[in-house]
Amino acid sequence: MTNSEKLIRLLKKKKLKISFAESCTGGLMSSVITSNSGSSSIFKLALITYSNESKHKILKVPKNIIKQYGAVSSQCCLSMVNNLSKISNSQINVSITGIAGPKGGSKEKPVGLVYIGIKFKKKIVVNKYIFSKRSRISFQKVAVNTVISSVLSIIK
Repeated sequence: MTNSEKLIRLLKKKKLKISFAESCTGGLMSSVITSNSGSSSIFKLALITYSNESKHKILKVPKNIIKQYGAVSSQCCLSMVNNLSKISNSQINVSITGIAGPKGGSKEKPVGLVYIGIKFKKKIVVNKYIFSKRSRISFQKVAVNTVISSVLSIIK
């Protein structure tokens, strides 16, 4: 059984719904979940807010957060997950923002940097990860697997 299947089974058992605000994963997170039978009973909503404009217009991330800290920051990730929870009404909300590469990184924000925000009921956790250099799709897959593992550990 895959971790995504385990997650779906656990969410069903606990009668929980999950929603995502994706940036660097570009919909892969949602695709991995919805590729499993039974996902319709636990999956509520996904937003792919790839551009800064969509983060602001759809998720209401304040422009000053993006300007001051950048779209790939704990502050942006926190705003994304908080505002997603207002839109989705899910018990579990997840935001993902990062630099998938292979270009676009800097010394302060290298390729492989990702922030994952998880809001479970009223508790919020934003974690920073730096995944080693890899292909874009490999980075996205590692980020998705990290989300699944993190949500599993939070709701168990």
